[in-house]
Amino acid sequence: MALKTLFLNPPSFENFDGGASSRWPATREIESYWYPIWLCYPAGMLPGSKVVDAPPHKITPEQTIEMAQDFEFLVLFTSTPGFDNDTLLAEKMKEANPKLSICFVGPHVTALPEKSLEASLAIDFIVRKEFDHAVVDFANGKPIKEILNVSYRNDDRLVHNAQGPEIENLDSLPWVTKTYKRDLDVERYTVPFLLHPYLAFYTERGCPALCTFCLWPQTLSGHRWRIRSAEDVAAEVQWTLENFPNLREIFFDDDTFNIRKSRVIELCEKLKPLDFTWSCTSRVTVDYETLKAMKESGCRLLIVGYESGDPQILKNIKKGATIEQAERFTKNCKKLGLVIHGDFIVGLPGETRESIRRTIDFAKKMDTETIQVSVAHPYPGTEFYEYVESNHLMTHGSMTDEGGHQLPNITYEDLDQAEIMDWVERFYDEYYFRPRVAWRIVRKALSSKSERHRLYKEAREYLALRAKRQRFVKEQRYNKQTA
Repeated sequence: MALKTLFLNPPSFENFDGGASSRWPATREIESYWYPIWLCYPAGMLPGSKVVDAPPHKITPEQTIEMAQDFEFLVLFTSTPGFDNDTLLAEKMKEANPKLSICFVGPHVTALPEKSLEASLAIDFIVRKEFDHAVVDFANGKPIKEILNVSYRNDDRLVHNAQGPEIENLDSLPWVTKTYKRDLDVERYTVPFLLHPYLAFYTERGCPALCTFCLWPQTLSGHRWRIRSAEDVAAEVQWTLENFPNLREIFFDDDTFNIRKSRVIELCEKLKPLDFTWSCTSRVTVDYETLKAMKESGCRLLIVGYESGDPQILKNIKKGATIEQAERFTKNCKKLGLVIHGDFIVGLPGETRESIRRTIDFAKKMDTETIQVSVAHPYPGTEFYEYVESNHLMTHGSMTDEGGHQLPNITYEDLDQAEIMDWVERFYDEYYFRPRVAWRIVRKALSSKSERHRLYKEAREYLALRAKRQRFVKEQRYNKQTA
């Protein structure tokens, strides 16, 4: 009999999904919850297991600790901003049930296996990189010394088992949507730019792009691009549509959905007859023909990592894309009626006031439906982290505040923490407080009562955070002047 296993995305900061599927772990400007996809794959291999996604289901630490007595094995997905709290939670769960075996997984422990194990004796072992088969093997009784990717204690020394190969046959994995049906309330998952209710899963793993700041390909999913067959993806979509009748959208939460044209075209041919709405991630290197096939098969929205409007910054982060490609891509999307949510970052290597200004002007020129502006965070395990460490740019402050919102934890010679944060807010202000964008929002609000409620909630959340960030900037500048 397999160990009774709890797959846990632990309680975290308010309105933060905890990092279990966040490629940029932090509380966002507006309440957002992504699905704990990684945890749901191995959960689907263990009958009798349970996935608990605490943040969107509003499960408290106290309730989570009580669960410890009902299980024999805990798999906890941790993140860099949440690791300290997750460790304390694990210790409390171990106190409640001393026989509970506890394993931590995720990018943070992959990048820092020794530090993670040294942080607490409550953590029995960690699994580096993909953990699907490792945790299932342990639950089924395989000796820990024989399980690949595992790091653990053996008396007074730390042991790091050999790294196993990445999973090549993704069709052999269970459908996470069946685990969602079993354990999750899909109504609780919201992302401002996706239709509600939505549902997310992967059609592939890995990303061959070499972006220096990007967390998952450098830690969890790898750079080797592996795909599910078009038949398997289409079959899961059909099952999902049949079993979630109120669903309004499926989001393909791949590192980058449309890396290879031939594969996208093949997949779109399978998806088109299913007649449903879907969205995905995208690079700006996708051509018009591919975008057209996506649109015709039901694609509505693309999450696009523009990152910067400065050519040198794009080179510095090894983006593998140009400003000209981004402009052509955006024009093609608008021509086809594809909505874009654009992602931008302030504070990347080589950033200056001039490069940020170019990025803001570029974003306004692209004029996508919505944007997200992130503070550049050097997460352990990334090339960006190594750059910041080797150049002594890391500050001693936290990367998040008490609510899990991003704080700058790097400083450049001519760009300190206060100015980085100030530029983030100026970016949002200049972008959204334009007449054409204001009218776009008003037009949405007039479309329905539910849309008005949603936009009002989002505006209230953003303005509260905006005021909080402005206080941070003032405090940082005051402290600098009085130091």
